[in-house]
Amino acid sequence: MNNKTRFSGQQKLTSEIIVPPSRRALCLTFILVLVVLLAACSGNRNGSPSSAPASPAPVSSSAEVVQIRAANISLSAGGKVDAEVRLSISSGFHVNANPATFPYLIPTEVTPGKIDGLTAGPAFYPPAEKKKFQFAEVPLAVYEGDVLIKLPLRAEKNAATGTRSLPLAVRVQACDHEKCFPPATVNATIVVDVK
Repeated sequence: MNNKTRFSGQQKLTSEIIVPPSRRALCLTFILVLVVLLAACSGNRNGSPSSAPASPAPVSSSAEVVQIRAANISLSAGGKVDAEVRLSISSGFHVNANPATFPYLIPTEVTPGKIDGLTAGPAFYPPAEKKKFQFAEVPLAVYEGDVLIKLPLRAEKNAATGTRSLPLAVRVQACDHEKCFPPATVNATIVVDVK
């Protein structure tokens, strides 16, 4: 047989591939498994568990996710009271506890200012939660949600009566489940009424 008869102009080349039924079922099963895997991974592009909470909005500073409220207090000259400083941490975020897990982590810290006739002692921090995050190899000591810090105050015996404002500086470093944000100092005030 010569080339002329084998490839005459009347024969048509086709690109159709004939797949036996058993192989067709195997190919369809493979494609279905691939589609399911791609769908499962679509919300998991960075390797984190798809059930991990996502940050609700872009954050550039810890001050954007932590609010500070301090209750007004009243005490008599020579009296003592524990002032309450409440941190409200946005959902999906946490701050380092005090003390922090490692020395290089920035702990939450309340620093009172100074006013005449009033002395503040060191703050009492609540127990931390231990939580595991993908950016750390060990569980970290953190605060989430609402956190109550107590600040002992004492009015001197000769303190003048009246209302005054005690400034507070609260240093925090907020993180989400993937990363930490630049630390910030959030200012607040405790209104103190000395009677």
